[in-house]
Amino acid sequence: MQGKVVVITGASRGIGAAAAQIFAAAGAHVALLARDGAAVQALAAGLPGDALGLGCDVADWAAVQAAFAAVQARWGRLDVLVNNAGVIDPIARLAEADPAAWRRAIDINLTGVFHGMRAAVPLMRAQGAGTILTVSSGAAHRPLEGWSAYCAGKAGAAMLTRALHEEEGHWLHAIGLSPGTVATEMQVKIKASGLNAVSQLDPAAHIPADWPARALLWLAGPAGAKWAGQEVSLRDEGIRKEVGLIA
Repeated sequence: MQGKVVVITGASRGIGAAAAQIFAAAGAHVALLARDGAAVQALAAGLPGDALGLGCDVADWAAVQAAFAAVQARWGRLDVLVNNAGVIDPIARLAEADPAAWRRAIDINLTGVFHGMRAAVPLMRAQGAGTILTVSSGAAHRPLEGWSAYCAGKAGAAMLTRALHEEEGHWLHAIGLSPGTVATEMQVKIKASGLNAVSQLDPAAHIPADWPARALLWLAGPAGAKWAGQEVSLRDEGIRKEVGLIA
């Protein structure tokens, strides 16, 4: 990753913040994007090498365009995009979900992924190579009570990875990463909801945020080539071993 330019959305905490640290430690120039601009600026200031924190709502196309323009102005290229921004709210049965909150979840979890891809591909095409990693979920593939917005958004984002591979896979790697349950703030909200089996999980079952972060770094390197157009699951012990998470 030495000298590579990496953009990470949803980088103010959780998987995004862990990924920023992992990529920076590997020698990358990292742009951290999140709605909380002050938080990502503070995180960027503490990273090794050259890092940039940018306030950006991925649901806002103009804001995404401005953020990617700032990255291009700073480093003149883009090698890796990590689409990580996501929300679990609203956690509610479909017939009781607030329509505005439901739409907002789709705007972030699905349209935000499209915005990132749409902004990144032209920059990557100019150099003839690039990798776009999208944090997926088991919820992309099976319904869960109270998660209609989250499941629908993640399912759509998984299809965007496949669509991007179909169109640009001859030169670009588009890969999904399904991390399983991760010890982040999102799990606190899920636990409090009491809805579906995920809320009943023992917190000890959740993996640390640096595991998916390390997997993202692995997929951004040569190992990612064979996974282009596919989704990788960190629930798979074989994948965990390949990444170096377990012996």
